[in-house]
Amino acid sequence: MTSWTIANVRPWGGPPVDLTIDGTRIAGVLPAGTAPPTGEVVDGRGLLALPGFVNAHAHVDKSWWGRPWVSYGGVATTQGRIEHERAERDRYGIPGVEGTVAVLREFLRHGTTATRTHVDVDLGVGLRGIEAVREAAQRLGGAIDVEIVAFPQDGVVRRPGVLDLLDQAARAGATSIGGIDPASIDRDPVAQLDGLFAIAERRGVGLDIHLHDGGELGAFQYELIIDRTLRTGLQGKVTVSHGFALGELAPERQRALLDDLGAAGISWATVAPVRTAPLPWRGMAERGIGLGLGTDGIRDLWSPFGDGDMLRIALGFARLHGLRADDELTAAVELATTKAAPFVHRDRHDLVAGVRADVVLIDAENVPDALVRVPARALVVAGGRVVARDGEPLLDA
Repeated sequence: MTSWTIANVRPWGGPPVDLTIDGTRIAGVLPAGTAPPTGEVVDGRGLLALPGFVNAHAHVDKSWWGRPWVSYGGVATTQGRIEHERAERDRYGIPGVEGTVAVLREFLRHGTTATRTHVDVDLGVGLRGIEAVREAAQRLGGAIDVEIVAFPQDGVVRRPGVLDLLDQAARAGATSIGGIDPASIDRDPVAQLDGLFAIAERRGVGLDIHLHDGGELGAFQYELIIDRTLRTGLQGKVTVSHGFALGELAPERQRALLDDLGAAGISWATVAPVRTAPLPWRGMAERGIGLGLGTDGIRDLWSPFGDGDMLRIALGFARLHGLRADDELTAAVELATTKAAPFVHRDRHDLVAGVRADVVLIDAENVPDALVRVPARALVVAGGRVVARDGEPLLDA
């Protein structure tokens, strides 16, 4: 399809319209029944229309999706999971192209059309995981936009040579580099952050730092990140992933940190895991602190859970934060769609003329109804192509 129309759909539950598509872009949004008869017309049947979902925090290189069941093993701590993964990943072909393709097809099936994925870069795999993810995305013909964060899961300064690998990854086109728990993993937060920020400055890439440490230890590291962001002029290019401590702090301490995070233009990515403290998401929004949702790992050596459905992640966010009102439930879906545009370097991501044609149709009365029921996606359009119908992917790879 080059020029075609999705007729009679309800963007965000509003009045019915016709979406005209030209190539990879939405060409027009017209009142239903008024689109010019150009190309094929797909009957949208009055379904709810949403922009494609954006997965702002994934690990598509790690999954054993599509393989026989892998039982959970190892020690249930961050360091324990790292060690278990390092010991077992080769036997399951991780990282690999086929497993990554399987995960990306699940993303598309559920309506995710863009993702920011952390890809392990360490002394064992080098840059092989990045190569596998790129090949997997190419096999799917670019249907899903994939941005890569070169991620040092096994630590940074405690593993001599990792900083050089991160620099190589940035030089080779990774849009961001990552870090992990500068205090509790590397036990030298100053050295880790100095090394990461130096690469980001030199290569012009972003930073996305996994930070699991709680309480004041987590808050201390936020302060270090804020300081370096301001000193290096990297406002708007730094993200904290997880950042559980932010929800654990006393209100006054939390508000002061939010002010500083907003001033530094630092964004946040969360997978809204159960049994964690709710984030001060309203205060973050008031200060312009970007907040994105993601799946984290899916059926990997860290956890058997996950199915790649960002609508389900948005539901988890709503439940964790006690959201009930229609506007709040809609806001949770916006975090997984329009509000996540900066995480994949898009100026705008919505059902409007001029943007990439990423459209998801759902049989639901309105956005809150879709969120609480999580129905199968009736139709998924990615970059102007129909890639899934009735919950099933249409792309072979």
